[in-house]
Amino acid sequence: MKLCGRVAKFVEEDWKSHPIRFVVELVAWVLSISASVIMALTVPNPPLLVIYLCWVVGCSLYAWAAVSRGSFGMLANYALLTAIDTYGLVVILNG
Repeated sequence: MKLCGRVAKFVEEDWKSHPIRFVVELVAWVLSISASVIMALTVPNPPLLVIYLCWVVGCSLYAWAAVSRGSFGMLANYALLTAIDTYGLVVILNG
């Protein structure tokens, strides 16, 4: 229970200190989970256009949040994922 209380306090403090970033990260998380669920439910023929759009938008939002947090590691990760997923999206669109 002590851990749950600390997590709840962290979430509350994050919301109070940066509500816009909190919402941006929440939207990015929803997009990421949605893409994974769509992929899982539609294999072997997933709707890659929809999934790539979720990934590109979600990773871009996470990259912005990483800058807001001052986290180089998160920024490097999400910037690279945005680039990779954007390439995949372009291939799908030009396919």
